[in-house]
Amino acid sequence: MPLPVILRSGHRRRLIRAVCVGALTPLSFFIATFHSKAQEKAPASPKTTPQPAAQNLVISPDLKKELAKFKPVFMPFDSAHLTARERQMVAKLVEACQDLESIYWRQSDPEGLKLYQAVSGSRAPKDIALRRFLRINGSRFDLINNDAPFVGTAPWPPGRGFFPADLTHEEFDRYIAAHPEQKAALYDPFTVVRRKGDALEAIPYHVAYREWVDPAAKALRDAAQLSDDPAFANFLRLRADALQSDDYFASDIAWVSLVNPKFDVIFAPYETYLDDFLGVKTSYGAAVLVRNDAESSKLDVFQKYVPDIQDSLPLAPEDRPSKRGLFSPMEVMDAPYRAGDLRHGYQAVADNLPNDPRIHEQKGSKKIFFKNFMDARVDYVILPIAKRLLRTDEAALASADGYLATTMMHEISHGLGPAFARTSAGKRDVREAIGPTYSGLEEAKADIVGLYSLKWLVDRGNLPREKLNGYYASEVAGIFRTVRFGVAEAHGRAEIMEFNFFSERGAIARDAASGRYAIDFSRMPDAVAALAKELLEIEATGDRARAEAWFAKYGSIPPELAKSLEAASDVPVDIDPVSAFPEPMR
Repeated sequence: MPLPVILRSGHRRRLIRAVCVGALTPLSFFIATFHSKAQEKAPASPKTTPQPAAQNLVISPDLKKELAKFKPVFMPFDSAHLTARERQMVAKLVEACQDLESIYWRQSDPEGLKLYQAVSGSRAPKDIALRRFLRINGSRFDLINNDAPFVGTAPWPPGRGFFPADLTHEEFDRYIAAHPEQKAALYDPFTVVRRKGDALEAIPYHVAYREWVDPAAKALRDAAQLSDDPAFANFLRLRADALQSDDYFASDIAWVSLVNPKFDVIFAPYETYLDDFLGVKTSYGAAVLVRNDAESSKLDVFQKYVPDIQDSLPLAPEDRPSKRGLFSPMEVMDAPYRAGDLRHGYQAVADNLPNDPRIHEQKGSKKIFFKNFMDARVDYVILPIAKRLLRTDEAALASADGYLATTMMHEISHGLGPAFARTSAGKRDVREAIGPTYSGLEEAKADIVGLYSLKWLVDRGNLPREKLNGYYASEVAGIFRTVRFGVAEAHGRAEIMEFNFFSERGAIARDAASGRYAIDFSRMPDAVAALAKELLEIEATGDRARAEAWFAKYGSIPPELAKSLEAASDVPVDIDPVSAFPEPMR
């Protein structure tokens, strides 16, 4: 059985324990070899004194303690009701996902991958703990602890594996100014940037990662041959073509057009969470999905009113293009296997894809809810943290149904609001206009527009009024869960901003005696509407400075909240998903 994924939380702290090169475990051998080769290739200049290896590499001493904070949850693959061909098809889809996992590591942290492979066969307890924590993060950097390094002391390069580690923003901007003909390629979401002498070159993903792209494409085509659903088979073939061309438009149209498929996949470089350099480079993510019919049938009320909610948003009409006539499929699925950016760090319970605004304008987007992951999160994290941090009567209002409703509206709201930014330079992609702050901004917009939309549905009698306070309580409980990941991760950055804004407006307040928080339900609607207007306007105008200033103002964890969270440290931080399928790495 594969080692489970573990997430890590807590505040940034100095990592002071050096690794001693003694008995040659795989880890110590890797360290010694790494530094030996580095010294051979880069001899010190006369003005530089080489540092001993043990002084240059440190490992957090708390890995075992951190691993114990996460609840292992087995994610089974129920094949009892599948045909032999369907089981073979799922196996091929898993095989394709495994290739994307190999690419993701090279985008996230190539050196971390080398270390992960070096300790992969070791039975030494310290090596096992390190390997598990590397697997959690897909790198040597703690994705939910402000990206702090837990191996070594150097901070993560903002461009991860997408850009040269020594490339600065100033050098990049000068190069673009001198070579404007290369700007489109260097900014392309599907290229890696490398040095070529004094020049920079953009290498398409399908070229840079051909070793894994080609086998993944073949596995998708093999799966298509085994599918009994012609539309799904057609999508798989189109997606295989897209992998080998980096042109995902046609396959995304086919994907969003699938109607209630029994099987589905997420399979593309979609999200930009890893790129803190430009905020545009996408990382590969993958999931194999099996439809949950009973839960999917509950989505109708949310799906029906999407165009009306879009028209009601507190935003100028020209900035909220009509959703009427656009197909917005929603699926509740179980995910027996995930890879890439869906495998590491924050364990998503839902997704809204694709991110291409052209698809949003022409077709809409697909909302996917991972039922098995959502159930585990609610049972082991959301409800326990609510009982510890919220006033007792308000904690009782938080529920699985309430959390599911807020999550559904969150994902729907990713597709609401402006499709493009209206800037002084003309229409621009919102991600490009906002830059690295975009991921946190978009997650916050989805949260708040989702709450705004739930009240809109309640006010019109489409949802029971008595459930509204439960939605607010479930959302606040979710905030407490997410901010434990730190403010460097996009969701944590978004939700601490929301918490601070609600506190400023008096919608959330802390009782000093008990340390618990109370929600003023009478103030929540106005606070939600005001925050929705702010976030939507930032996206509509593509105002990078306004976005950065907003998050700078509201982006820190208050000391009293940190104290309350620490008191609830025995509550699991997140689930620890264990797949029924192997998770190889090559």
